[in-house]
Amino acid sequence: MMSGSNVYSPPDQSLSPNSNLCITIEDGSQSSEQLVVVEDRDDDLPIVGDNPPDLHHDCDGLLDEFATQSNESDKCLMVSPPPATGMEFDSYDDAYSYYNSYARDLGFAIRVKSSWTKRNSKEKRGAVLCCNCEGFKMVKEPNSTRRKETRTGCQAMIRLRLIELDRWKVDEVKLDHNHSFDPERAHNSKSHKKTCGAGAATKRKPEPLLDVQVRTIKLYRTNAIDTPNSNGETSDPAHDHHLHSSSRRLELRGGFRVLQDFFFQAQLTNPNFFYSMDLGDDGSLRNVFWIEARARAAYSHFGDVVVFDTTCLSNTYELPLVAFVGINHHGDSILLGCGLVADQSSETYVWLFRAWLTCMLGRPPHTFVTEHCKSMQTAVSEVFPRAHHRLSLTHVLQSIFQSVVGLQDSESFRMALNRVVYGYLKVEEFEVAWEEMIIRFGLTNHETIRGLFQDREQWAPVYLKDTFLAGALTFRLGNAAAPFIFSSYVHQHTSLREFLEGYESFLDKKYTNEALCDLESSKSVPELKTTHPYESQMAKVFTKEIFTRFQEEVSATSSCFGVTQVHSNGSASSYVVKEREGEKVREFEVVYETNAAAAAAQVRCFCVCGGFSFNGYQCRHVLLLLSHKGLEDIPSQYILQRWRKDVKRLYVADFRSGCVDIMNPVQWYEHLHRRAMEVVEQGMRSKEHCRVAWEAFKESVNRVTEKSS
Repeated sequence: MMSGSNVYSPPDQSLSPNSNLCITIEDGSQSSEQLVVVEDRDDDLPIVGDNPPDLHHDCDGLLDEFATQSNESDKCLMVSPPPATGMEFDSYDDAYSYYNSYARDLGFAIRVKSSWTKRNSKEKRGAVLCCNCEGFKMVKEPNSTRRKETRTGCQAMIRLRLIELDRWKVDEVKLDHNHSFDPERAHNSKSHKKTCGAGAATKRKPEPLLDVQVRTIKLYRTNAIDTPNSNGETSDPAHDHHLHSSSRRLELRGGFRVLQDFFFQAQLTNPNFFYSMDLGDDGSLRNVFWIEARARAAYSHFGDVVVFDTTCLSNTYELPLVAFVGINHHGDSILLGCGLVADQSSETYVWLFRAWLTCMLGRPPHTFVTEHCKSMQTAVSEVFPRAHHRLSLTHVLQSIFQSVVGLQDSESFRMALNRVVYGYLKVEEFEVAWEEMIIRFGLTNHETIRGLFQDREQWAPVYLKDTFLAGALTFRLGNAAAPFIFSSYVHQHTSLREFLEGYESFLDKKYTNEALCDLESSKSVPELKTTHPYESQMAKVFTKEIFTRFQEEVSATSSCFGVTQVHSNGSASSYVVKEREGEKVREFEVVYETNAAAAAAQVRCFCVCGGFSFNGYQCRHVLLLLSHKGLEDIPSQYILQRWRKDVKRLYVADFRSGCVDIMNPVQWYEHLHRRAMEVVEQGMRSKEHCRVAWEAFKESVNRVTEKSS
């Protein structure tokens, strides 16, 4: 963040998982942490130790019990969705409660077959929950009297494992039972008495106050089931394109199965694909969120600026689609997550933002851009309190124009608004000009304009010079519509099925385009337009698109002149740089600061135009001043890594600690994938490198094959 003459420099957005979550494996032991396993507990207690879990602490509606049996036998009973590999929970108690509810709905009881913790610690690391009929009782005394045998050797179970950020994941599921269900006996079992007995009326305990930046959310991934009609029947699949929200319920009539198939197929392709569903107390679907594994990795490179795209909502598209959008090293938009929402309430946005933040390991963006919406502002302040929340200037201007449709001389108003928004460099000048414009066009009491002006510090460029925007504020009034990441194939009446069918193709085009831009940037030599040393310097550093934008600044230095020092205070000095704009000449103040040795690496510059914060590279006024001061190269701190073409960006998970949980197949995949991608990157350097990489791969495959045979 800039303060005074300080220049913003985006922080390192490393998103490596917490090293404490890794388990280092050593020879001769299960792990260096010496996991303690508790085998086959006879009781129904869901944790190791003497204290049962707090089964009354619910999951803020996401894991509440589904509809229980009605007194009227003819009513349809909603059943909890069956467990599936990949489900994730916010705590062990949440996972136990879910499986217990599922079992109660079907008519069987559960118990903890085994669980394991760290040695000398009560911290649970994993558990197996099984059907109460699992195994067989050991007969200690043949002639003793004992109760009726109820165990049948049933194999139904789920295996839970603690993963990053204290989330619990289901990594093995067996659904088949070898016995009939007995709801009455199950209802009287220990596990169900904990939730259905007298304690059911116990008030929920308040959620502990945690830092919203790092706390996880109570959500899980589940098999999708179509929302039933009032008669309990599933909607006609012929209407699977229709979506609408009612009473915070997202109804995908038949399209639920399409969504389910899409999620399952995505996880088969990549185990790191993540999705979550927000369920109401009655089990109805409210909101959905999903994110690609590549997007989670890309956020580590481009997590400084994120735009929340709600084009479909603001334009009343049939598909209630929202997207988290970043900006890559070519200045192009990248997808960082998607969602389907039931409404535009603050509760919905809080759930969605927390789901997204959890996937990003609790690391909020430096700048978060949304449209002007009170419920959205409330959610951002709750979930991202330390982020710079800014409003999309394009959406703000669109709102203003739409609210004054009937205004006479609207074209004059458009031109006046353009001058006020973009034409002033100082806050006082902007506010005076705004007031004059409002009075001139008789809009003093206009509710929309008054409300937007109250939030002006979140969208007017004159206030945003301390906010890094990575080029997100380059759209002028001539652009009637805000850039929409799905503009290529999502339209007013695009159905859910059509969207999902084109989703993979959309991503492939995005990835292919980025790869082609990478190749072009690395292989091509940009054509220089001037003899300026800064242009030739950046031609070797910036990607092609960013260099083209920077070239415009270099070329524009020809219209700048008259560098004059106006103030000096020790190591800091203020200069005025004049720029000719048509027949007018404007003056721009530039602060220049250096240490006593005047070394280029210690030089700091800030221009009143805010060019570096807005675009990520220095403006024409600073370039002229640096040249005037005799600097042959742009100081390195003003060459952002996010724009460099020589940075190798691997879009795979990075386990910085080097630790891999040998019991976790997902971490095997991530670890091997990353190492393989490093070989691929090196192999792309030349034909000889490619040959060596290919031979290495073949040798590795042969060795692995021999090991498994």
